[in-house]
Amino acid sequence: MFDSPHPVSAAHTVVALPGTGSDADFARRAFEPACIARRLGVVAVEPDPTAVVASYRAALDAAAAAGPIVVAGISLGAAVAIEWAAEHPDRTVGVVAALPAWTGPDTAACPAALSASATASQLRADGLDAVIERMRAGSPPWLADALTQSWRSQWPNLPAALEEAADYKWPGTERLGTLEAPTAVITAVDDPVHPFAIAEEWAALIPHSAIRRITLADLGANPAILGHTGFAALPHL
Repeated sequence: MFDSPHPVSAAHTVVALPGTGSDADFARRAFEPACIARRLGVVAVEPDPTAVVASYRAALDAAAAAGPIVVAGISLGAAVAIEWAAEHPDRTVGVVAALPAWTGPDTAACPAALSASATASQLRADGLDAVIERMRAGSPPWLADALTQSWRSQWPNLPAALEEAADYKWPGTERLGTLEAPTAVITAVDDPVHPFAIAEEWAALIPHSAIRRITLADLGANPAILGHTGFAALPHL
């Protein structure tokens, strides 16, 4: 389906960027099995909760210093992946953008931004344990367990990390249209925080893209579906 200007080999690295409030463990579980199957190296990035986006970009720069990379991101990580790849076409083999949440800098109605802001406020008001208890009561077990782990690891800087995500300006139509790398856009069709319509918009705007659909139940049953589904849409990997 796609041709890449950079031949892919085991020397290439996949850099996996987690979503808001998530961690390297989930990104690793999402992408490492597909990397192993294709004999690709993988770096799952642990976000610095005091500077999430800067830590992602630093990890991308460091990995790309050894040669072109595959950039894979979930939610906020997908946005950073898209922007970095658009800025570095000569250092990008391909992109997997999973669960995009919004298009453009006006995020006043973005469900992910609103959720991050509300959670940060609750954490500052009520503390970590109370918010985790409420989160677990309203989340499927797989998500509750993943967020409990990552939120505890990022405490006490978690509210700052969530506020950074809430203030983040998502890539707009022009930026998406300038992305040269082959890109797989993955959407969970029943995810209200990462609307299906946004993934459709991204896929329509990115020149060399393919959209793939999963469900939240699929993701909960096996996070590795993100890597397997994304890489399957990029046959050159």
